[in-house]
Amino acid sequence: MDGSQGEFSFDGSPVDPSAVRRFLADNPDFLKADEGLLAELGLTVAGGNVVEFAPMARVHAAHQREAEQRALLEETARANFAAQAQTHGAVVDLLDARNLSDLARRVDDLARARFGLAAGIVALENEGLPPAGWRRLVEGQVDLILDGPRRMARMGFAPTALGLFGPDAGEIRSMAMVRMAIWEPSRQGLLAFGSTNDEDFTPEMGAELVAFLARVVERTAERWPLL
Repeated sequence: MDGSQGEFSFDGSPVDPSAVRRFLADNPDFLKADEGLLAELGLTVAGGNVVEFAPMARVHAAHQREAEQRALLEETARANFAAQAQTHGAVVDLLDARNLSDLARRVDDLARARFGLAAGIVALENEGLPPAGWRRLVEGQVDLILDGPRRMARMGFAPTALGLFGPDAGEIRSMAMVRMAIWEPSRQGLLAFGSTNDEDFTPEMGAELVAFLARVVERTAERWPLL
C-alpha cells in the first residue's frame, strides 16, 4: 500500500491488517463513499460517521426476539403449572367435604385462599330451599346466566350473574361459570368464581380448569341426597 496516495497496490504478498487499520483511520470517509464495497461487506451507514454491521445487527435482533419469546413461553408454562397444582390441591379439598353445606363452604374457601379470588359459588335451580350455603336459582336461570341453553361455560363479566355473589356483587369485575347437572333426575346447577380484577377472567380464556372443578363438585355432591 502506498500511504501517500491512499491506494492499495497488490504484488501477491499478504495484506498487513495493521496497514488496513491505519488506512481506514487516516481515510474515515473511504468506506462511506464506496456503496458497492459496503454492500459486499454487509455494512450500512447508520448516520453521521457510524458504520453499522447490518448482518450482526439482524442476528442480534433475532437473538433478542428469540430470548423474549422463550421468556414468555417459560412464564406461561410456570403459570399453567401453578394453576394445575392449585387445581389438584383444590380437588383434594373438595373430596374431603362432609356434606353439601361443607362442599359449598370449601368451594368458597378454595376460591379465596388458593386462587386469590373474591368468591366461589355453588348454585342450584330448585323449587324449594337449596342446601345450606348454596344459592337458589329459579328454573331457566342457568340458561339466562350462561346466555343460552347450549352454553356449558361463560368467562368474563356477565351482569345477569351478579346476583350470585350477594353483598359482594358490587366488587365483582369478572366471572368464570360452568353449568352442572346433579342428581337423578338431573338438576341444573352452576359453579361460579368471581374476581375483583376484570383481567382474571376474559371471554378469550378457556374454561377447562373450571369445568374440571365443576365435574368434581357434581360427583362429590351426589354422595348425599337432595332433601
